Amino acid sequence: MANRIRLSGSVTGFTLIEVITVIVMMGVISVIAVPVFLDYTRDAKEATCRGSLGSMRTAIANFRIYTMTSAGGGAARFPSVLELTTSNTVLAGTLPPNPYDEDGTPNNVVDATGQTKGVVIGTDKGWAYNPTSGEVWANSNSSSGKGNLENRF
Repeated sequence: MANRIRLSGSVTGFTLIEVITVIVMMGVISVIAVPVFLDYTRDAKEATCRGSLGSMRTAIANFRIYTMTSAGGGAARFPSVLELTTSNTVLAGTLPPNPYDEDGTPNNVVDATGQTKGVVIGTDKGWAYNPTSGEVWANSNSSSGKGNLENRF
């Protein structure tokens, strides 16, 4: 009898029913939370795209106004594709990336001379820019999830 070890107190833990209940509740929460999270992701992409387009359009308008001054040459014009893509020429820094881009180069610019806003040009994605009109838009057909195609922003 001296060799026996006696455990004092009782062993506690979760029952199988409690563990299964927790797993089921986690499944229900994930079914509700995942679609909500995906909506946030879509909304963030749309907001980023709209913000990037806004900053590019403002920079293009500022460049046009600058070219009207004597320091800018005295003749109003929109920047060329090369000027738009050269760092610190039209934009402070580099072009912002297109969040909907799928080709691996999210800040490339496609020359959209002669095209109307919203037309997707080629397969390069990124941004489409018409240097004759100063229009810039997202060059892809992805949907924001609310029925908006970002090439219409």
